[in-house]
Amino acid sequence: MIIAETRQATRNPQRKKMKPSAAKKNQSWQDHYTRRAKKEQYPARSIYKLQEIQQKHFLIKKGHKILDLGCSPGSWLIYAAQLTGDTGRVVGIDLKPVKIQIPSQVQIITADVFSLDVELLGQEFNVVLSDMAPATTGHKAVDAARSFNLCETALSIAQKVLLPGGHFICKIFQGPDFKQFHEAVRAVFNEQKIFKPQSSRKASKEIYLIGLGLIK
Repeated sequence: MIIAETRQATRNPQRKKMKPSAAKKNQSWQDHYTRRAKKEQYPARSIYKLQEIQQKHFLIKKGHKILDLGCSPGSWLIYAAQLTGDTGRVVGIDLKPVKIQIPSQVQIITADVFSLDVELLGQEFNVVLSDMAPATTGHKAVDAARSFNLCETALSIAQKVLLPGGHFICKIFQGPDFKQFHEAVRAVFNEQKIFKPQSSRKASKEIYLIGLGLIK
């Protein structure tokens, strides 16, 4: 069967070559960033999204105290710790345990952000990161609504723990509630930026909303 098809293709040089399927292109994209993350010893390719944001805005600095919401499997924790250095501190929170080896200046809290006792975290953070995403259902409206709920919670936590002038980076799925969340960020930060990393899938609805300079 395969031999017959091959011969037919050889006899008909005018026949157009089939383009790679969208699935194969997507798999190639995944493989590229997955291989790169593995080579550079990060547990997930999400590292490159934060790296792009950092290279553009330089929000995380030496000695900073960082809160990472939705920190598992740990790529953002490692990268943030590299940026803050030994004099900094990174606190990660997630329902899922972080199984990788972490630097000494990193602390992990296994908890649900919806029931988190925020007062225990203190109010001395320079940057709050949120790469949280809901378990997707395949229904865009439902997924966007769940993403919005996580983002509202992340923003509430950020307002409570950030120092005046602190920064906020939050992933959100674009949907009907995006404008409302953008306005909520605008109300408490001096500047707001919308950022779509090149390392995100082109078809993905995820986007990052960045709040610069918390107003207190």
